[in-house]
Amino acid sequence: MIAEELINYSIPPLKKTDTAQMALLWMEEMRVNQLPVIEANKFKGMISEEMILEGNTLEAKVGDYQLQGENCYLTPEQHLFDFIRLAGEHHTDLVALLDEEGKFNGIVTLDNALQALAQTNMIQSPGGIIVLSMRQIDYSLAHISRLAEENQAKILGLYTQDDPQNPHMLTLTLKLNTKDLQTVKATFERFDYHIIATFEKSTVITSDQERINHLLKYLDI
Repeated sequence: MIAEELINYSIPPLKKTDTAQMALLWMEEMRVNQLPVIEANKFKGMISEEMILEGNTLEAKVGDYQLQGENCYLTPEQHLFDFIRLAGEHHTDLVALLDEEGKFNGIVTLDNALQALAQTNMIQSPGGIIVLSMRQIDYSLAHISRLAEENQAKILGLYTQDDPQNPHMLTLTLKLNTKDLQTVKATFERFDYHIIATFEKSTVITSDQERINHLLKYLDI
């Protein structure tokens, strides 16, 4: 999923000659706390509601402010994950989209990105989640996938995080296509993977169900 597919045309850019009051009105109308600023169709950065309120001068021009995030932009072929990285680095809900010549094409919003992510197979498909901790040197996706598949489970998606307490460790979150993770967990533990957490819907067998199972087994005999 690339940035060009996520563009939001409903959020207009400001010009440096626009007033701070106009910027606040647009932010309120668009329900955002930032807006992009352009000059001669070139992206110059972002102006925020906080910046304007701190300045306390509604008559000021947008160009009078020290704009932020001039490097907070994507090109059309960059991936959704690039948006998430940039938005996190700049602590923003908006990222500008520029063409190869630096021309402003529009905005990608956090809402657009989350909606797109929510439509992925990793999110939409039912299943369970396992969170593993391991040494970075021991991380092997091929080995982890093989262990899951040995238990008739497939990995729908995953992501890794460095352990802030230990630079030699990482945390791996797996989304599997099964809600019953008991056998998968047992296999991971047998191969010394430390399970931090699981999110599943286990099958609970009631005492009545157990009696029915015993009866069926007896009848088979």
